[in-house]
Amino acid sequence: AAGRLPGAAMRLAALLAALRPVLPLVLGLSLGCSLSLLRASWSQGGGEEQCLGVAGRPGPLAGDARLEEAVGRLGPGHEDFRPRIVPYYRDPNKPYKKVLRTRYIQTELGFHERLFVAVLTSKATLNTLAVAVNKTVAHHFPRLLYFTGLRGPKVPHGMVLVAHGDERPIWLMYETVHYIHQHFGSDYDWFYIMQDDTYAQAEQIKAMVTHLSINQDVYLGRAEEFIGGDEQARYCHGGFGYLLSRSLLLKLHPHLDSCRNEILSVRPDEWLGRCIIDFLGVTCVSQLQGQHYHTYELAKNTELEEEEEEEFRAALAVHPVSDMTLMYRLHKHFSRIQLDKTYQEIQDLQMQIRNLTSLTPAGEAGLTWPVGINAPFLPKSRFEVISWDYFTEQHLFSCPDGSPKCELSGASKADVSEIIESALEQLNSRYQPLLRFSKRQLLNGYRRFDPTRGMEYTLDLLLEAVTQKGHSHLLAKRVSLVRPLSKVEIIPMPYVTEATRVQLVLPLTVQDLDFVANFLDVFAMNALDTHDNALLTLLFIYHPFDAQRVSQVDVFAGVKAMVGELEKRYAEVKIPWISVKTEVPSQVKLMDIVSKKHPVDTLFFLASVWTEINMEFLNRCRMNTISNWQVFFPVHFQEFNPALVYRGEQTASSSTDFLRDGRFDRHSFAEGCFYNSDYMMARTKLAAEILDRDEVLENMEVFDVFLHYSGLHLFRAVEPGLVQKYALRSCNPRLSEELYHRCVLSNLEGLASRSHLAMALFEQEQANST
Repeated sequence: AAGRLPGAAMRLAALLAALRPVLPLVLGLSLGCSLSLLRASWSQGGGEEQCLGVAGRPGPLAGDARLEEAVGRLGPGHEDFRPRIVPYYRDPNKPYKKVLRTRYIQTELGFHERLFVAVLTSKATLNTLAVAVNKTVAHHFPRLLYFTGLRGPKVPHGMVLVAHGDERPIWLMYETVHYIHQHFGSDYDWFYIMQDDTYAQAEQIKAMVTHLSINQDVYLGRAEEFIGGDEQARYCHGGFGYLLSRSLLLKLHPHLDSCRNEILSVRPDEWLGRCIIDFLGVTCVSQLQGQHYHTYELAKNTELEEEEEEEFRAALAVHPVSDMTLMYRLHKHFSRIQLDKTYQEIQDLQMQIRNLTSLTPAGEAGLTWPVGINAPFLPKSRFEVISWDYFTEQHLFSCPDGSPKCELSGASKADVSEIIESALEQLNSRYQPLLRFSKRQLLNGYRRFDPTRGMEYTLDLLLEAVTQKGHSHLLAKRVSLVRPLSKVEIIPMPYVTEATRVQLVLPLTVQDLDFVANFLDVFAMNALDTHDNALLTLLFIYHPFDAQRVSQVDVFAGVKAMVGELEKRYAEVKIPWISVKTEVPSQVKLMDIVSKKHPVDTLFFLASVWTEINMEFLNRCRMNTISNWQVFFPVHFQEFNPALVYRGEQTASSSTDFLRDGRFDRHSFAEGCFYNSDYMMARTKLAAEILDRDEVLENMEVFDVFLHYSGLHLFRAVEPGLVQKYALRSCNPRLSEELYHRCVLSNLEGLASRSHLAMALFEQEQANST
């Protein structure tokens, strides 16, 4: 036994050595379990007392029952904030139906728009006060409708009017509230009702509703007492406008018929207030959740410029407004107040930035000019340098068409004039009354657009400075100005889908015959094989000489044979063609012929024979073209001449190296997506002005028709999905000078890049020298 002890000790020592690495883990788990059991015994014991929080209030309670008790104390209005798991259940007796998801996540989550505005007007004031409201505040509200009993034969432009057919005030109020609930009750959180003799500060009202909780029944306005009624009950005066929450509107709607039959009143605002009080128990308030609804009652013959009362300056609504002129004067007055307030806030922010700049690592050297505006863009290479455009008061030396000098006109001239006036105003505000400046001449002008901050200007001005004693002196001074980028706004666009059928229109001349086969092959592969909802119409343009002998020799016979082969391959597809005889293939005249042969709701894509159709672009054509709203003219990508770019090194260009093998052709307007109805409206306006003179139509493209004779948005953007192989276009000299010049520029700039052209010239000179 004694001989075996050393062996046992060795085995024990070996076991402890093996367990030593995991010993801390075992101790940690043991300690953790012990502490957890000890804490559980403490939390479950203790009898009656609860843990106290701040100021003696009960803290968090342990256990599900106590959690329910704590949530229940919040009241019945907070159930919507408690998370709930809704189990999925499908009735096995009902057939399965595919769930259609909404297009926008905002719709699926049930988000609502913020504010809806209703303006009560009448037939007598529709063309006066209602128009003044529409011109002053309508564009500040997200959605505004006008409600009237009767309407005239013509509705003012830009106003959405709802006529109820009865001028009785109570009936008008009843029908208006019913209409708002039926059409907009589920879309908006707040409903603001005003009269057309009320001036409302739109921006302040929008800011106020952002600070109000949507989980309460709100009836907010100027509280007035009922005549001979309860002293505690109040109604909101209709002349100063009032705000209703969505929850209150939903609860009020079932009682509207009872209110109409049981409540007698002369004033519609009293009737509505009595209805809300009797059936919902909600009275009008002028202050809610820290927000005050300030109003001001305008006296007769009030001089707005002399009105300095704080109550008037803080008013959200002013009433009564007797005429259109007073409405416009009120709008000007309050706009000036808001503008002065904004300028003062900008100055205060700039002062705070100056004070804080010294505490930054860069110190005062990091302070940019103007204070609060982004610093100028710093290029990382010479290719990123933003060039300056030189101009004078008469000419611009960087022209859109590429010419070295052009006349300063239109928006550019107005821009330069405004900048010079602003520079003089700033100089005089800084140096008066010691000096007074007046412009003699603009010596030099420079401007550039910096995408990080806005438009920058540098002006060399020849000024005449006049002192207080009347002495004058000429001096040249350089000033720098910045027109910063303003707040970015999201433009609301109508809803469109990708299921619209696209009707391709392809004009063909004799010069295009070599490229038709490739166009049809690509169209069949990307549209017909994929069953895309797209059709094709060919437009054969015959020269008069070719048209006379078409019975003997048809120049388009080969194309017609290819079309027949496609129709045999795709039995359900028909590709019609239209034959036209003309010497000058005017794009507008050709589109007139096609337009008459298709329905008004047709979505056209005017293509060229070099266009390679694909599904990606067709979907963008559908999405970017909106009926009665927007047309789309893409800028296609034009590949360079492979003989100059590759010079025999390779035969195919890389589709990903756009900077090397092509460019976006800004001179081409041949492709365009638009609806037939929009084209017909623009074409009708064009015909009324020019009386269909052939020489005018021959000098225009479809793009020009929409640009000058329609009020639609023209969306023109680069389209990487629309790629064209290199081909030398034939420019018709019988077209207008502008169209011919654009065609020539497109051919020249489409040859190759500057580096490739330089290399080709260098190699040619090297070959000639040897």
